[in-house]
Order: sequence, then C-alpha cells, then structure tokens
Amino acid sequence: MELEVRHLRALCAIADTGSLHRAARQLGVAQPSLSTQLRRIEQELGGPLFLRSHTGCRPTPLGRLVLSRARPLMADLHLLVTEARAAASGGAELRIGSTASKALAGWLRRLRARGQNPSLHMNVSPNALLRMVADGQLDVAFVHEVEGCPLRIPAELRQRVLVEREPQCVSLPVDHPAAVKQEVDLADLAGDRWMIDPTVDGEWDAVQWMFRAARVSPHVLHGDYHTADALVATGEVVTVCQPTRTPRPDMAVRRIKGDPLGVRLLAAARTETDLDGVYPALEEAYGEVARQAPAYREWPAREWPAPGGPLRPPSPALP
Repeated sequence: MELEVRHLRALCAIADTGSLHRAARQLGVAQPSLSTQLRRIEQELGGPLFLRSHTGCRPTPLGRLVLSRARPLMADLHLLVTEARAAASGGAELRIGSTASKALAGWLRRLRARGQNPSLHMNVSPNALLRMVADGQLDVAFVHEVEGCPLRIPAELRQRVLVEREPQCVSLPVDHPAAVKQEVDLADLAGDRWMIDPTVDGEWDAVQWMFRAARVSPHVLHGDYHTADALVATGEVVTVCQPTRTPRPDMAVRRIKGDPLGVRLLAAARTETDLDGVYPALEEAYGEVARQAPAYREWPAREWPAPGGPLRPPSPALP
C-alpha cells in the first residue's frame, strides 16, 4: 500500500480530535472503516501511530514523527489549491496577517495600486501570526514585539525591522487632570483603573514591569482594546496605546514620562523575495501615519524611535 493524501488527512484528523469516533465524523466516514484504514497505515509504516485507550487516542513517538511531516504536506496541499483557484480567477491572493495598526489601510491601498491582491487576517497574537506564516497559511505578517518579551519567531522566517523601538503612549479621558501635560508621569495615573488586553503576547507582563519600576500599583482590568477605547471616552479607565493613535474630542493620547514601554515593529515572511514585494509599501504607509500622528510629532529628532529602515522624524513645520 502506498500512502496517499487521504491517509495523511485521516492521521491529522485523529490527532486533532483525539478520538477515532470524532475523527470519523469529521471525515464523513464510518468508524470501522477508519479503524481499518489506520491499521493498514500502521502496517505500511512499521508500527503503531496512536495509543488507544478509553479516553481516546494519543500519538506514539512514531506517530509524532509522521505527523510532523504530514502536517506541512497538508498545509502545502491546501496552499496549492488556494493559490491555483486564485490564479484561475484572475490573480494570486497575497495573504497578509497583522496585529492592529493605523498603517494597514494605507499599506493595503498601496499594494492594490501596484497590482497585488491582498487579503487581511487580523490577530492580537503576534506569535500566532508568525506561526501561520511558517505553516504556509499566510504569506507575510506585520507584528509588534513588546520590549522584554521576545516573540517565538520560527527560525525559517526572514525578518525586516520597520522600527527598532517605538515607545508606547497612554490614552486617557480628555478631561483627566493629567491630560493637560504633553508627557504624563505614571504617578499621576496611579489612582486610575487601567485596562490591558492579556491576550496580546507579552503586553500584560511588560505593563506590570512598568508599574513596578515606577513604584505604582493601580487597579488593572482585563479587556480588549476596543472595549478600553469606549471606557476611556467615558472616563472609566486609561490604557496603553500606540503613538499613531488618533486622538478624539473625548480622548487624549499622551507620552509616558521616560518612555518606559516600547515595542519593535517587524515584518516576516518565508523568503526575502516575499518581503521585497510588500515591505516598501508598508514602510511608506507607516511613515505616512507617523507624520500625521500628534504623539509622533512631539518627539524631538534626537529622541525619534530608532528606525529599522529609512523612516525619518516628522518635519517640525507640519501642522
């Protein structure tokens, strides 16, 4: 018997569901048929691939080895089908993954103007996006790495750093007493409720370190940043934000004294060629939003966040 795609799909389904019964339902086959197929695969490969028990199926060491080779093959097959269908319908899709950024709209617009066909997948987890690039589910990812909390960047990926260190700001109600200053001391926010998203890789730990270094211990709530924005506007919380954040009539964006919280902005892809195709448009788009952001304009040139590429400080003449 020769291994076929359907055999690899069956092995992945058993591993993913942890059960022959559930795997059979997922594959749309009878369980006895799947059990027979698994025995034949094991005979072909020379040993048991799963340990069966009343609690389900767990891969054996041989099973883990086979799955480590089967999963990339299945991902490549899925990629082949997706790209072929896209090409047949008029152009290959450029699959972009990103954490939240004001530069996304300008980036996508520039890519389309250059004849590319981008799609966007958003995720608050940079590590998840990088893994998707390595697995062939995305072509490129634009992510941020919180200072002091290194990302798990797969070794096979190529990287290009857009900004080596971008200090983060604080978003607070426009009528907050501290909002009268352009640079806020954390001590002035020690009595406020902070809302932090713990699902953003590294951010919770970095914010806690920032508080400890400043010798403050404010009350911290968990919540996503869309919720935080709404609560900032009503005066309920303050939160960290990117310096490219656009202020609103009910919300102020201010630097944190000493710039204690920073991120590194980078793009990652499987090849340098993939990066060459998207990075110039990203660099242009990010430079555009940085020049328009009041918080960026408040950094003197000597303090401008260290760029990974040729980004330049905004002109003092900008309004």
